[in-house]
Amino acid sequence: MTQTAVIMDDKAIGRALTRIAHEILERNKGSENVVLIGIRRRGAPLAERLAGLIHRFEGVAPKVGTLDITFYRDDLSMLDEEPVLHGTEVGFDLTGKTVVLVDDVLYTGRTCRAAIEAIFDLGRPQQVQLAILVDRGHRELPFRPDFIGKNVPTSRSEQIHVHLSEVDGSDRVLLEG
Repeated sequence: MTQTAVIMDDKAIGRALTRIAHEILERNKGSENVVLIGIRRRGAPLAERLAGLIHRFEGVAPKVGTLDITFYRDDLSMLDEEPVLHGTEVGFDLTGKTVVLVDDVLYTGRTCRAAIEAIFDLGRPQQVQLAILVDRGHRELPFRPDFIGKNVPTSRSEQIHVHLSEVDGSDRVLLEG
């Protein structure tokens, strides 16, 4: 029988994002050269939220883009025969910028690999940093997030489900297993 536990509610998500926004500003000495790129699907609204928090703290909002990594996935042949594209929306130059890549869950690292490949097809940033709401471990590739909302050690049989109001109608993170 599968059990479900709420590991983050809306307030915990808000606190985690506030901390991450402060850490981004501290690490980069402000927001001057920083852009945020959210990975579709739930990384995009998280990037928008972080930009809003940074604007509240600094008075200037970093530019925000959305990355569709569908064609960069290493398991593309295992997906639907006709994958659905939602499009990449990055309307600014990445060259020389500090790109903060934002996603909801870090697991094997394969999504990060695909996203970095997609970013470098768009330009040559000065550096790429990684902001993750939930790090669940079990890396298959050597990626380590720079900013983490919550570390949640899991077994491979467990699943993390992030619900965001922009996509799902409410904010919470669930652990199923």
